[in-house]
Order: sequence, then C-alpha cells, then structure tokens
Amino acid sequence: MADTIRIDEQNILTPSEIIKGAEKAGTPCYLYDEAVICNKCRELLSMPNAFGINVHYAMKANSSGALLQLIHAQGLGIDASSLNEVRRAHLAGIPYNRIVLTTQEVPVLSDREELEDMILKGLSYNACSIRQLQLIADFAGKNAIPLSIRVHPGVGSGESITRNTGDKYSCFGIHLSDLPDALAFARQKKVQIDMVHVHIGSGGDPKKWQENIDREMKFVEDYFPDATKVNFGGGLKQGRMPDEVSANIKELGMYAKKRIEEFYQRTHRKLILEIEPGTYVIASAGFLITRVIDKKQTGKDGFQFIITDGGMEVNARPLLYGSRHPFYLISKNGELLSSEYDLSRFNQANDLHVIAGRCCESGDSQCLDEHGHIVPRLMADPEIGDYAVIGSCGAYCASMSPFNYNSHTQAPEILLRTSGEMELIRKKQTLKQIVENEILPGESI
Repeated sequence: MADTIRIDEQNILTPSEIIKGAEKAGTPCYLYDEAVICNKCRELLSMPNAFGINVHYAMKANSSGALLQLIHAQGLGIDASSLNEVRRAHLAGIPYNRIVLTTQEVPVLSDREELEDMILKGLSYNACSIRQLQLIADFAGKNAIPLSIRVHPGVGSGESITRNTGDKYSCFGIHLSDLPDALAFARQKKVQIDMVHVHIGSGGDPKKWQENIDREMKFVEDYFPDATKVNFGGGLKQGRMPDEVSANIKELGMYAKKRIEEFYQRTHRKLILEIEPGTYVIASAGFLITRVIDKKQTGKDGFQFIITDGGMEVNARPLLYGSRHPFYLISKNGELLSSEYDLSRFNQANDLHVIAGRCCESGDSQCLDEHGHIVPRLMADPEIGDYAVIGSCGAYCASMSPFNYNSHTQAPEILLRTSGEMELIRKKQTLKQIVENEILPGESI
C-alpha cells in the first residue's frame, strides 16, 4: 500500500509525518497542513468576480491564533460570530478593519462601549436583528458609519437540519417580513446600509447556493438602493469523504459574476462580492491523531470496537450531526495499514470495525449516522499502540468539541509548515487549568 495519506487532491502526507507530530505533542493531537490552507486561500481569492471580491474566513471553524495569522497573511479577512472572537482575532494581530462581526449577541453596557470603539477603529458590524439595529443606529448615524444587514430569507440549505441557517427553524437575521420596518427605521436615523448579507447554511447543495445568489440579488434591487457590497455567506461544500464532491469555486464564482453583471446592466450599480467560508478553508487541512488503547467486541451480533485515546471530546461532529470523516490506520512503526481512499483489499465479512473513544458516553463513537446509530466501517484491524488518524478535522473539531468532558484535557495542536517543520501552536491543557476557576467551600476568592 502506498505510503501516503490523501485527504483531497491537494493533500498528501506520509505516515512518518503523522508519527513525528504525535511524538512532538502526544496523542490525541491535531495536526494542520500549512500548504493545504494556503492553497485553499489562493483558490478563494481567485474566485471569478465582476467588480472585486472580499473573502472573510469564518473563524468559528477554527480560531487558533497561529491559524488566524496564517490565513490573514494569505489575504483573507475575518468573519467573527461574537465579541470575544473579535477580541481574539485582534489579539492575534488582525486589525479591526479586516474583521466583520455577525452575531446573535446584543452587546450592552461595557460590551456596547467596546463594540462602538471597535467600530470607530474599522470593525464592520452586521445587524442581525431589529433590536441590534435599534441599539446601534444613533451611534452609526451620528458618526456616519455604514452598517450591514443580515436578511433571513425564509429558505435555507445545509448538510443537516442543524446547519440550515435560512429557513423557519433558524433565527439568524432579520426576516423578510420585518425588513420594510427595519429599513424605514434606518432611514429615519440616517443610517446607510452598504452591505446585504444572506447565509443559508453550511455544506449544503451548491445549487441551493446559486439559488441564494438569485434571491439575494432581488433583495438588493428591491430594498437596498445604497448597497455597495453583497455577501452570499459561507457554507461552501468541502467534501470530507472520497464519495463527497466539494463545491466548484470557479463555477460558483462565474454564476455570481454573471448575476452581478446583469444587476449592473439594469441599475448601473457595481457591487463587490463577499463570501465568508470556514470549512472550505481549513477542514481538509486537519488531522486528528489518536492512539489505539484497547479493543473490544459485543458478541456474535454486535460490533468489533477499536478504542482510541481521543473521541467525542476532540471530534464531536459524528455525535452532533452523524458526520463522516476519513479514517487511516498506521502501525506504530510507520506502515499505512488502511486508508479511506483504498479499501479494495477489505471485505464486509471480516473487516468491519467501529472506532470509539474513551468517554463514558454511548455516543462516543466516530462511526455514527444522523440518528446516532453505530455504522461499522471497513478498515484494518490494528494492534494496541497503533495510530488511528481521523481526517478532515481542521474545521469544527478543536473549536467546538466538549474537551473537558470526563475531565479530559484540551488536546494540543501542531502546524506542519511548508518547510517541513512541526510547530506546536497550542500546548496540551493541564488538569490545573481545568479546575483553576473553581472555588471550594471555605476558600477565599
């Protein structure tokens, strides 16, 4: 079997690099490939456009400071979903004028003061509710600061129901039925709306993304005479498994370009295209490296379990969504035992296994469907001490997992530089850090 691990057409690593990363940080750990991240950023920045393009990385996908710096250095801005994400991005050295805040929060008191100071320093604010707009309007009007509005279109698309952010089950943005009142209020306060934003969900059908472009262009024409930018959101599909097809960035760009040019022909208004991908930038760049610590079986009609030292506390996506990730098994001496991209020598009779973690939770498995049922997968039968590597863990793994469940510590992160250097970008959390904010009865504060 070839001595490579392939996540997509851009990414080939060797088992020796995986082992080197594990030896540097211990397991479980995350390993990110700088070359893949840079390639993705270049691809997005070259997306066809009519009158210019702004790409903002949705940092909720993975907010490690070193990765934010790397992505920003490639030319991407930052899409933040909370005030703390803005603060965190700024701590990583990213100026406020390269950050857009789109949040469900309603900052008040000291947070409100800090938000207004950030806006004065260049932060772009995207109003996602009438209350948010009401609270910021006087400040924006007084300082002649244009705002953005996120529109709830009533239609969405995502890989799962919980990742659909545009239909009636999702509360993101100002609903179309409230839009006339919201815009009348903005005009009354002399607030210019210079960007229109619609995000319909994560990882959905690219055709739905195209339909969203058509829908949003109509919103802009009907309601937003001063808009200079149109943001089609993120959610660009990144295939994680061999049978999944990623979004065609060039094709989507050409579609958006055509619609924006047609808009210009009708209105003589030039619009800048904006997008805010997260998964597409970083998902395929990440590996979760775990070690096999035990093996169990549950009888003739049960399953063959491979127990690893990292599970739902380092990748909760299978438990949350039934998401599939590619698996790679590597022997302790560096032999690639099985790869998701070449399972031809394995069979359903003898080679079905379930990868499970060490948490006291029946859902702690990397082999679940969307209903939480175990679905065994084809793979090699490893030995204790071998490595189980889970691919496409760059997005929504380190940033979203319940890493202190069962008092497990947050896993370290490594960045594989294009030079070949393995750089530790997050140390392993300690037990002391888990408990340092706890106050026992009788202790002084």
